[in-house]
Amino acid sequence: MIMWATFQLTFKIGGFFSDYIEKLIIYLSKITQLFLSDGILKDLMVDGIISGVGGVLVFLPQLTILFLIIAFLEDSGYMARIAFLMDKIMHLLKLHGKSFISLFIGIGCNVPGIMAARTLENEEDRIVTALINPFMSCSARLPVYILITSMFFPKNGGMIIFILYITGILVAIMSARLLKTFFFKGESIPFVMELPPYRFPTVRSLILHTWERVSQFLKKMGGVILIGSVIIWTLSYFPKPSEYPEVIKIMEEKLATEKENTDLLKTEIESAKKSFELEYSFIGRIGKFLAPLFRPLGFSWKEGVALLTGVVAKEVVVSTISVLYGTGDEPNLLKKKMGENGINPLIAFGFILFVLIYIPCIATIGAIYKETNSIKWTLFSVFYGITLAYILTFIVVKTLGLIIII
Repeated sequence: MIMWATFQLTFKIGGFFSDYIEKLIIYLSKITQLFLSDGILKDLMVDGIISGVGGVLVFLPQLTILFLIIAFLEDSGYMARIAFLMDKIMHLLKLHGKSFISLFIGIGCNVPGIMAARTLENEEDRIVTALINPFMSCSARLPVYILITSMFFPKNGGMIIFILYITGILVAIMSARLLKTFFFKGESIPFVMELPPYRFPTVRSLILHTWERVSQFLKKMGGVILIGSVIIWTLSYFPKPSEYPEVIKIMEEKLATEKENTDLLKTEIESAKKSFELEYSFIGRIGKFLAPLFRPLGFSWKEGVALLTGVVAKEVVVSTISVLYGTGDEPNLLKKKMGENGINPLIAFGFILFVLIYIPCIATIGAIYKETNSIKWTLFSVFYGITLAYILTFIVVKTLGLIIII
């Protein structure tokens, strides 16, 4: 009950403040566009730095509230009792009781969830908990789930999303057992501790402990997000095409003579140009190069590029798909164009399943490295995630495809 309340408070109250931060970021973006002339610097500031760093700042209220509640539970003596109560169940999964807290936090955001693994005394338990945390479906994946399910599963979207969350938990459990069986064979340290008495924390201690975690998050993740955003922006911005396809030229000629619906036509031209520019860019070429790898799963190169950009932040998958298909905020048009590109409900489910399991975002990768202090295990997390995502998605798509045919 306490955990459920923690989750609700963190993301409902935090979401309220996040809306204001999001509006502030949008305002800052508009101001930047007004004061900077068109060109590389303006695009870098707006689409690269402000968009990338803003993606982290939006989650700051949720994280602050979450850290405040955790500090309250720890200082009051209740967190120790939660870990103690879950210890027997977690040991059946070859994990420690404190791992439950880390995994629970990971449902909100994998980064603080991984950071919470540092409370584990046993190094092996700490590494395993950090490695399986990315399989807990974080809130950043939710926009992708909602986009796809609203288009392809309008009547059963809630059930599909619930299945994804359960799948993430099962994958985490399976991965923990595999890691404990083949790589970390040592026994978990028994949960032996003197349970502290219940007490009401002081305001000063709550502020200090909360700020300590918030400042660590900003210092460790802010730089990683910034660098990653600039890299992705650079790959998606260059090279610029010297000329556009004939279809865009025809649309521009039509705009010159059109007297009505010019705003709609301008939007269509802008979307078409962005789609072509992204296809022509380095990241578009990389996507087409990797297209044969995604073809067995039923994904086109556009879904492949969306998955690549999702490494920066999973929410970016949504905007990338919209830009590549040139649909803006029109879900019906997006569904139609994705359908024309071979994406049916089965492939769509495979896509969000892949998003659930594959490479963690840059901030999460950075957190794994910080907590494990190992390049080896950080790279393992990346390659294990994408390999497992590929295998499971392939099995699910092909198996369900055969069942539908039969």
